[in-house]
Formats: sequence, C-alpha cells, structure tokens
Amino acid sequence: MTHAMVKGSNVPLQATAVRAVLRWASGQGVPEVDASALLLAPDGRVRSDEDFVFYNQPRHPSGKVRLLGKKREADGPTDTIQADLSGVEPGVGRILLVASADDVAFDRVRGLRILLYDAARTEGEPLAYFDIKPETGAETALICGELYRRGDGWKFRALGEGYSNGLKGLANDFGISVDESETPPADGGTPAGTQPGVGEGSVPVGGTAPVAVAPEVSVPLPPEQPVPRQPTYGYPPEPAQPAAAAATVQPAYGYPQPAYGYPQAQTAGAVAPAYGYPPTAAPAPDPSFTLPPQGPQFIGRQG
Repeated sequence: MTHAMVKGSNVPLQATAVRAVLRWASGQGVPEVDASALLLAPDGRVRSDEDFVFYNQPRHPSGKVRLLGKKREADGPTDTIQADLSGVEPGVGRILLVASADDVAFDRVRGLRILLYDAARTEGEPLAYFDIKPETGAETALICGELYRRGDGWKFRALGEGYSNGLKGLANDFGISVDESETPPADGGTPAGTQPGVGEGSVPVGGTAPVAVAPEVSVPLPPEQPVPRQPTYGYPPEPAQPAAAAATVQPAYGYPQPAYGYPQAQTAGAVAPAYGYPPTAAPAPDPSFTLPPQGPQFIGRQG
C-alpha cells in the first residue's frame, strides 16, 4: 500500500533498506535538482563532515548511505539516495533527505516529489510519496523528509522545509564546514581562509578553481613626438619658416601676394600708385618755355 503523505505526517517503515527518489518535471529553463543526505547524531548535528553525502562525496564511509545518481525516465528526471537502515551506525539518529538546485530558486521547479521504495525490490509501487511545494518559491534548498529512529525501527516524516541560502547554508546549520572551492591545496591540507569544521577538513560544495593572474609587466613608452600643426580646412600644411620670415605680415586669405594680387616693385621713397598700377615717367622741363604776358590784374600797384 502506498501512503500519500502531507507535510508533517509520518509513516512506519517495515523495509530494512529504502531508496529515496527525487523526481521533478523537465522543461525549458528547469534546473537540475540534486539529492543529498545528512546523517545526524542525537544532538541534531553531524559527527563529522563525512556524514554529508552529496554529489562531491557520494558515499558514506560506512557504505550504508550512498548516492545512486540521476536518471532520465518517462515521468521526469530523477536523483536517488539509498539507505541500508539495518546497518546504520547506532550513533546516527536521523537521516535528512535534501533537494538543492545549484542556488536556483525552486519556483522554477515543477512537480517536485519524493518517493520512498523498498530497496529489496526492483519493481513495484512506492511505500510512500510526498509532493513538495515550496512556501515562498525563493528557496534554493529543501529538506524533503527525514528517516528517523523510533524504538527498534525506523519511520519516515514528510517535511518540506526550505532554505534561501542554498545547500551551503543548510549544511552549515547542521555542523558541516563547507569549502566553496573544488580545488584542494597542493600540500593536501586545509585551504587557506577555510573555517575548520567538525571533521578533519571541510567539504567542497561547488565553486571554481582559482584563476592564475599574470605578473604585471612594465613596458617603456616611446619618446614623446611633437604634434604636427594640422592644416586648416584640408589644405596641406605650410613648411616651417625662419624667425625673420615669420615676422612678415602675411596677406589676407593665405595668398602670398600683396593686396589685390598684383606683384609690384617698390623703390625707396617712391609713392605707391593707386590701385596697384605702375607709374609713368615725368617729362623733362622745356628750357625755351616762358610765361605768357601778364594781364593788368597781375601788375603790382604803385606807391
């Protein structure tokens, strides 16, 4: 019989090993969902970083909890975790079953469901299922449910609790020291700047390798060259002139001719003719020239 779970409900488990299958609807723009598990001690925290089973650490050292990986099925893609409940160490009181979407909000994930199967059977109906509906849609990680001890047996509880700070924030709340870099240090020790966790080291969750930066090289600049004078209105520049010639007043409009454009030869003391025409030579005086007789009006008065 399959139990349809609601948030907060629980069901006892008769199976000694279970498969927890996360399923969601595929579609354009839908992110990949990752399944993971945290094995918690009775105090509600992990005993070490090894109690975090996820895509970068897919198997617990005990071998009793492991990630089986993703599949493409007719009803949608899946990611699966298997737990051998009969062999789980006595120091583990709960196993959280978690879904994350690489820091993408779950409002973009449709039809998210967790199904619990008897791992001893390869076929058959699930023992229970729970349709997970985020409360705000801004969650980037969800605790879908938990397997927990009750007396000598185990039970499953549907939860659907969300985190807006992703798998890293969820893991930190339960005592995991998360390192965002996937690249381990060369000496095999704890990466610089990583906070120590409850285990021997920190667990890498996503991130990218550091990028090497080339050393800065100083390149000498060529000597500064004088900026040539640009011609006006597209005419080629005039050649440089000596200082004496530079003092000469240039004619208007840039033409190297005197006013009105006629070249004239000037002599010392000569008066420049009007309008630039060359003067004519003055005739020599006539030595035989005499004035005509004067009229009475020009004769001087007597005494």
